[in-house]
This record gives sequence, C-alpha cells and structure tokens, in this order.
Amino acid sequence: MTYNSKLTSEFLDELFDAILLVNNREECYRFFEDVCTIKELQAISQRLQVAKLLRANKTYHEIEEITGASTATISRVNRCILYGADGYNIILDRVDEVEGSNKDNIE
Repeated sequence: MTYNSKLTSEFLDELFDAILLVNNREECYRFFEDVCTIKELQAISQRLQVAKLLRANKTYHEIEEITGASTATISRVNRCILYGADGYNIILDRVDEVEGSNKDNIE
C-alpha cells in the first residue's frame, strides 16, 4: 500500500531523503541543529512525548504536567493519532519493538 500525502513536494522529498541518510544519533543532532531552531526541535520532541503518553492512556492533565504541552497541542496530537496519517503509530510501534528488544537483551 502506498501513502499519498497531501503535502508532497520536491523540496519535502529531498528533505525526507536527506533524513533517511542519517546514520546515528550524533548525525541526527548535527543535522537537526542546523536545520531547525531550538524551539522547533523542542516542539517536535514534546509532541512525540505527548503521543507516547496518550498511547499509555494518560489524561490530558497528566500529560500537561509531565510535558508542559498545552491542551491544544495534546488535542492536536490526539487527533493525529486517531485520524491522521498513522505516522505517530508507525513510529511508536517501532520504538516499542526496539525498547522491548533492548529489555530482552538485558535480561
């Protein structure tokens, strides 16, 4: 199944192709520190944490306290999880797999 984004453009294709070439966390830091502002990176990382907490069935109030995210941000992320392009779910499923795999390696 192929996903057809409403946002597709040549510039976005090149950006995403570049991101796919990142090899490790250090390169991620280097690339994203150059490409994004500190506030943009903080906002993106906050949204990911909000998504993780929503999937863990935390309340908006708990998420607000833990992340500092506004209820508007929490609501927007929740809408994306429920009705969006499934991006959060795909990535968070993979994160869960990796974390589960790492836990198995430790035990």
